[in-house]
Amino acid sequence: MARARAAAERAYAPYSEFPVGAALITTSGHIFDGANIENASYGLTVCAERVAIFRAVLDGRQEIAAIAVHAPKERPCPPCGACRQVLNEFRVAGSDVIVVLEGADGVDIHTLD
Repeated sequence: MARARAAAERAYAPYSEFPVGAALITTSGHIFDGANIENASYGLTVCAERVAIFRAVLDGRQEIAAIAVHAPKERPCPPCGACRQVLNEFRVAGSDVIVVLEGADGVDIHTLD
């Protein structure tokens, strides 16, 4: 969660002013972080979760065990549908991804399913 918090501080969110940070851990124990990166054309915005996932995949790590998401200005904020689909793409067959959400109201723990 500390890596997700630090990533949220580096988010590029000038339009929504809603920074989000994420950090995932692969089954091999590698950690990758990401932050949301907005664009004036809002559909081109990329969520923190997908930034972290894409960094992991680029590094050759494709088996996600868990992801932590930090949204400091809101209650725990679950991944959007696009992020859930990408998480599903890279989870280990026959297993689930642990999703830890932290916001202004505390922490929630879920699974992708």
